[in-house]
Amino acid sequence: MAPSTVRLASHNKTRVAYFHDEGVGNYHYGEHHPMKPHRLTLTNHLVLNYGLHQKMEIFQPRRATDTEILEFHAEDYVDFLKRVTPDNAEQFESLFQRFNVGDDCPIFDGIYDFCQRYAGATIEASRKLIANGADICINWSGGLHHAKKCEASGFCYVNDIVLGTLELLRYFPRVLYVDIDIHHGDGVQEAFYLTDRVMTVSFHKYNGDFFPGTGHIDEIGSSLGKYYSVNVPLRDGIDDDAYVWLFKEVIDAVMGTFQPSAIVLQCGADSLGCDRLGCFNLSIEAHGRCVQIIKGFKLPLLVVGGGGYTVRNVARCWTYETSILVDTTLSNDLPPNEYRDFFRPDYKLHPHLSGRVENQNDRQYLLKVRERVMEQLRYLDAAPSIQMQEIPPDIQGFLDGEAEIRDAKDDSEAGKDRRRSGGRVIVEGEWYEDDNDNDGDAKDSSWQKNNGMELDV
Repeated sequence: MAPSTVRLASHNKTRVAYFHDEGVGNYHYGEHHPMKPHRLTLTNHLVLNYGLHQKMEIFQPRRATDTEILEFHAEDYVDFLKRVTPDNAEQFESLFQRFNVGDDCPIFDGIYDFCQRYAGATIEASRKLIANGADICINWSGGLHHAKKCEASGFCYVNDIVLGTLELLRYFPRVLYVDIDIHHGDGVQEAFYLTDRVMTVSFHKYNGDFFPGTGHIDEIGSSLGKYYSVNVPLRDGIDDDAYVWLFKEVIDAVMGTFQPSAIVLQCGADSLGCDRLGCFNLSIEAHGRCVQIIKGFKLPLLVVGGGGYTVRNVARCWTYETSILVDTTLSNDLPPNEYRDFFRPDYKLHPHLSGRVENQNDRQYLLKVRERVMEQLRYLDAAPSIQMQEIPPDIQGFLDGEAEIRDAKDDSEAGKDRRRSGGRVIVEGEWYEDDNDNDGDAKDSSWQKNNGMELDV
C-alpha cells in the first residue's frame, strides 16, 4: 500500500495507541534538578483514572536497542552513556565537557536505561504508524528535543524525536515536525537541517540568551533543506489568543506548502503559564487547542511530551491532550487517585495559569513574525519532488553533514555561540523549592482586545 496523505479517510473512528513504560517515571535526576520523570507517573494515573485507557490501545513498549540508538547518535557517546554511573563518574570526568555532561545533564542511576525506555517507546510508536496499526500514537515520556548526535543538552541525552522521525522517513516521503515547547527544538532542527524531507516548525521564546540560544527567525535550513526550518520566535508573556492565532496561521500555511505525509508533535508543557522554567501565559486549554488543530489535519500523527517543570500542571496538560486525541470530554474535577495531593488546593483539571508575566508580544511584533514566516514559505513553490509511490531513498547521508550545518553561516548568523554559555536555562526566578511559588493572583491577559485585532481561531 502506497503512503497517502488521506490515510484516515477509510476509518470512521480515530485509532489511538498509547505507549507507556511503567518504570520510566522512577528515575531521578537529582534532588534540586527541575526535570522530574515522576511527572510521567502522575500523567499516567490521571489518564487511567479518567478512564481514557478504554478509548485507546495500551502498549508496554520495549527498550530501544544500541543499534537503534546508533541510527542517529555517535558510537563513542552511546558507549559513554552505557558505562558511566554515579559510582564510577570520576573515571569518566575527562569526557564530561566533550559530551556536555554536568549540572543540566547530570549522571544519575540508570541513565542509559532511562534513555532506552523513552526512546524505545517513540520508535515503537513510529513503527505502529508505518504499519497502519493506529492513526495517532502517544508517548508522553518522549520529546527530548535538545539531545545532539554527540552530546547531551538541556536535560536530554538521547533524541527520541530524531530516532522516531528516521523510522517514519523509511515509509513516509515527508514528515512535519511541530514543537510547542517554550525552548527551541534545536536538536531536531540540527539533525534535519540539510534535508527537504523534514520540515521543522518551532514556536519558542527567543531573545538570544534564553536556552538554547538558537531559534532565530533567520535559521531557515541549508543545502537541500534551505527554507525547511521554520522558527517562530516569541517574547515573554504571550497569551492564549495571540499564541493560538499565530499557531494556526503558521501551521495552515506550512501544511498547504509542505504537504506532509505524517506529523510529529512535541507538546512541551513548559510553555504553560506558571511553569518553573517558563515565562508564557498559556492555559492548558490553549495548549490543547494546538493539539486539536494538528489532529484536525487527519494525518498519521506521533505525539510526544517534552519540557514541563511544574509537575502537577504537566500531568494535567498531557491528560487533557490525551482526551482531545481520543475525542473525549473530561470533567474539570479531577478523579480520585493516589497522587491527588499533588493537585491541591483546587483539584481541578484546568487551574488558572494566565496573567503572571507581562505580555511583551504586541500586535505589530506578531504580525511581523507572521509575515516573515509567510515570506519564507513563498520560496517553496511546492512540496519536495519525491514521488508518493516511491520507496524513500537512504536518509543517512544528510545526517553526516553536521560540519556543513555549522559552516552554513550564510543562512544562519544567529545563535552561533549558543553553547559557549554552558547550556544553562536563563529565566528570571528559575528554580523554586515550593510548588506554591507557582500560584499567584494572575489575571487574564487581553491581547486581542488591547490590540484591536479579531482572531479567527
